[in-house]
Amino acid sequence: MRTSFQHEPLVLGAGILLILFLSGLDPVADRLTWLLETVPVMIGLVLLTITWQRFPLTPLLYRLLALHAVILMIGGYYTYAEVPLFNTLRDSLDLSRNHYDRIGHFAQGFIPAILAREILLRRSPLQAGRWLAFIVISICLAFSAFYELIEWWVALASGEAAEAFLGTQGDPWDTQTDMFLALIGAIMALLLLQRVHDRALANLLSVNRQ
Repeated sequence: MRTSFQHEPLVLGAGILLILFLSGLDPVADRLTWLLETVPVMIGLVLLTITWQRFPLTPLLYRLLALHAVILMIGGYYTYAEVPLFNTLRDSLDLSRNHYDRIGHFAQGFIPAILAREILLRRSPLQAGRWLAFIVISICLAFSAFYELIEWWVALASGEAAEAFLGTQGDPWDTQTDMFLALIGAIMALLLLQRVHDRALANLLSVNRQ
């Protein structure tokens, strides 16, 4: 079991690196938008490469982080407002906008919630319970708000060039909706994955003791 889990981060990392490379060859979005959307993936790959031996994460978390990276890279390749499948859904269901960015912001709460939970359980005195859940949700909200600030700073610095990065699609409440979806994502992650995550942590710690 240890051998299979030991190499899974390398396989996932190699797959993400390949997708990142392919997405950057000729993105539908302009190059600046692609870069802005995929920078978190690049930073994450570097950090996970540095830490995967000294501080290995649970397989569950590595898989969730890989999924999040794919969501970001799809948004970077097409821009969040022009992902084809969601354009088709918009036209078929007579929706007001392309909703792929809503998926991205839900994931921005859902997946970091498990990351924050794992780090806090392993590196702080906190134990599973209401206080841990409250702090995890607060961290996710803070991260979502900080990302919205980054979008604002980019818009101020680059003007119209940041329109695809912002992806508001004319919605005056886009920022608030994004943060609300991150909140819902964090809560759903804790409700759905808390027990699964506890088992994954127990398995990881037992393997590390061997």
